[in-house]
Parts: sequence; C-alpha cells; structure tokens
Amino acid sequence: MTEKELIAKIQKLQQIEPEKDWILFTKTQILGETTSFFSFSTRLAFASLLILLILAGSFGFAQNSLPGDLLYPLKRMTEKGQQVFVTEEEKPKAQLKLANKRLEELTIIAETNRVKKLAPAIKEFEASISEAAKELNEQGEPDPKIVEQAKNLQEKNENLERTYGVLTNTEELEKTLSVWEQIEEQKEMVRDLIKDLKNSSLTEKQKEILDEVETDFENGDYSEALEKILILSSPQE
Repeated sequence: MTEKELIAKIQKLQQIEPEKDWILFTKTQILGETTSFFSFSTRLAFASLLILLILAGSFGFAQNSLPGDLLYPLKRMTEKGQQVFVTEEEKPKAQLKLANKRLEELTIIAETNRVKKLAPAIKEFEASISEAAKELNEQGEPDPKIVEQAKNLQEKNENLERTYGVLTNTEELEKTLSVWEQIEEQKEMVRDLIKDLKNSSLTEKQKEILDEVETDFENGDYSEALEKILILSSPQE
C-alpha cells in the first residue's frame, strides 16, 4: 500500500461516526462508575472525620474527668504520653505537677462528698506521690524551687486532711523533705565554719585541708567537708 492510499483510508475512517446507542451506553458506564467511586470516597472521608471528632471530643471531656469516671483512664493515658517528652532534668518538677493534679481531684471529690470515688482518688494521689518522691530522691542537691513546690504540696495535703478528714499516705515525700532539710542545715553549717576558719591562723597543712573543704562544699559533699573541718579543729601536735 502506497503512502497516498494509506492517507485516503485514514481520511475515510475519520468520517465514520459511532451509533448514538453506543455513545449513551458508554457514557452511562463511565459516569456511573465515577459516581460510585466518589460516593464511596466521600462516605469514607466523612466516617474518618466523624471518628476524629469523636476522639477529639473524648480527649477534651477526659481532661475534666475524675478517678472512677469512665474517661479517666483516657486522661491518664494522655498524661503518660506527655511524660515521654519530659527531659530527665524536668522530671521532678513534672511529677510534682501531676501529684498536685491528683490532689486537686481528691479535693474536688472530698468537697462534693462523692464517697464512691474517694478510694480510687486516694490511690491515684498516693501513687503520684510515690513517683514524685522517687524522682526527687534521684536529684543531687535539691533545687530550692522544687523544695518549695514539694513543701506546698505537703501543706495542701495536710489542709485537706484537717478539713475533710481524708487520710493519705505521704510518708515517702515526708522522708524526702526531711532529708532535704538535713542537707540544707549541713550546707549552712559548713558555710559558716569555712568563714570562721578563713579568719583563723592556720598552718600550711591546715590551709591545704581548708582548700579541700571548700572544694567539697562546692561539690555538695557537705558530710565530707564536715569531717575535714573536725580534723582542722582538733588539737595539733
């Protein structure tokens, strides 16, 4: 077939028109399938959006829930998720904040006399106190701000006990605060003794020991510093 003949056949094919019935059938098939696809996608998107809205609403309501409520486990789950992003340095502060939240929940329950929720609220509070005390004990020298927060928490709990007769076990926190008070007393004692020794007449050997005492003080080793001060204070041969 020559090139001229091929062109003539193509021109003849272009003049052929499909039957109207075939066009209508094909259009119905294509549009029907498209409509069905979009309908399914729309339903899927709407269902997903509805689930997200329900979950968002549940999380919102959960934040105001109390121990014993249906949504309270969701609230605790959210808090545990947030704890993942807390640094080691911030953990004591974060745990004290959670303990304060548990105490606020317990206070609300006591004020409104919700007897059935009292036991789970006390359990949650005591657990949070235990976790807070654990984190606080792992600190070196306690941060004064953290100490103040812990004392405020203890005072609020004591006020709750006096007002509503709600008894809780906060022994671990009390022990931690007691240890911190002893550390603070040692610190003040060592500071005063160092000041007095600097104003005293010391031998070269005693000056060397005093330098060690100051180093211990700066490092927070107050017990070690006190032992060396006793050596300095003992009669020299």
